[in-house]
Amino acid sequence: MSWYDPIIDRVRGRPPIVSVVPLRGVIGNLGPMNRGLTIDALAPLLEAAFRPRSVTAVALVVNSPGGSPVQSELIAGRIRDLAAECDKPVVAFVEDVAASGGYWLACAADEVRVTGTSIIGSIEVISSGFGFQEAIGKLGIERRVHTAGSRKALLDPFQSERPDDVAHLKAIQAEMHERFISWVRSRRGDLLKVDDEPELLEGKFWTGARGVALGLADGEGELRRTLRERYGARTRFRVLKRKQGLARRFGLAQSEWGSAGELPFAGWADGLIAAVEERALWSRFGL
Repeated sequence: MSWYDPIIDRVRGRPPIVSVVPLRGVIGNLGPMNRGLTIDALAPLLEAAFRPRSVTAVALVVNSPGGSPVQSELIAGRIRDLAAECDKPVVAFVEDVAASGGYWLACAADEVRVTGTSIIGSIEVISSGFGFQEAIGKLGIERRVHTAGSRKALLDPFQSERPDDVAHLKAIQAEMHERFISWVRSRRGDLLKVDDEPELLEGKFWTGARGVALGLADGEGELRRTLRERYGARTRFRVLKRKQGLARRFGLAQSEWGSAGELPFAGWADGLIAAVEERALWSRFGL
């Protein structure tokens, strides 16, 4: 879309159109139900949001506690590529939370708007898990692992942690964290409050109002009200949603069924674990 198209539309009496892309949920694949935000799931929505010439702008509705750094980078990168190709402004509107990978996605926009009570920030990388080595011993279970490499069982939850393994993980986390920091700096630039930058980039999170003061967001504002003030009272909104079959919605995709129509007990177990992990991510922010 060239820069003068919105003017022509106004002359012809066409109302401005804003594509709305919901980015709600944990980022990454979440077990058999696959409810998470991934580039595979979102690519068609992003194409549909940006490509029409009639679209004036794209709004991202972000409500995510984070998740996969890989998927965060891929989704944000696709948003920036399409924004450049289609010459469309992008505005992110944060609902409850845009933290960690959620903030990575928000930074893909040209402008970030929040509510005063949103949660924003958490620029960090985290790995978590459990250690079961004592539990299986008490149950009389013998762990048998055979590898062709001495580090293949790195951080196995059924074995005691080794300092070298932890150091290796921390080195990977540091590299990812630096990549996250570089992305935020490239997108927010001089808007970040330099005096507070060490705190900004080390994992803390704030309310939306405080985030504005720190330069993590550009201001407060609700989607419809903000964009109608900007583009006119007649502005229309095209809300795009992911299509998901009933079977997959309940974790019963065809690939998860056993032979002869057996119920997918393993799939349900994976789904339960994914739900617990998802709940834990949201709980970090009191949600």
